[in-house]
Amino acid sequence: MPQFYIALLLWGWMGLLSHPFYISLTEIRQNPNSGRLEMAQKMFWDDLEVELRDFSGENVDILNPEDKEQLNQLFASYLTEKNKIQCDAKMAKMNYLGYEIEEDAIWFYLESEPLPPLESLQMTCEVLLANFDSQQNIVHVYFPGYSAPKSLLLGKGEETGSLKK
Repeated sequence: MPQFYIALLLWGWMGLLSHPFYISLTEIRQNPNSGRLEMAQKMFWDDLEVELRDFSGENVDILNPEDKEQLNQLFASYLTEKNKIQCDAKMAKMNYLGYEIEEDAIWFYLESEPLPPLESLQMTCEVLLANFDSQQNIVHVYFPGYSAPKSLLLGKGEETGSLKK
């Protein structure tokens, strides 16, 4: 758990430094009305451009895309391949909704089909691991009925983690 707090502290300093470390943040909540998992994932867009170049074999310019629809398709393909969520022993199919740029970072939004109330979750998060050996992926899961999240710190060699309500 101390690693988690250190990672959050470092995340706050990212705007002041040119980020000599690599981190992503994922938040997962279950919508109490629809039963859908709602996932928001934040990472540095310049790191993602490097990763997507290797993933697709093409140059990627996130800020000035030649074809925004093609870029969205690439994001959807990459994110659904690199993020796998299993809820109560059943794979959750995540659907890409879109993105927004926030200074040096990019936020992605995905959601699942409706699911029964979440009791346990297993997450595999491989974003940015192909190009950045020190990449750390923080995952916060907000279980229904709880206001504080349970968290995972994932990285190369430990891409998958599990949490229970």
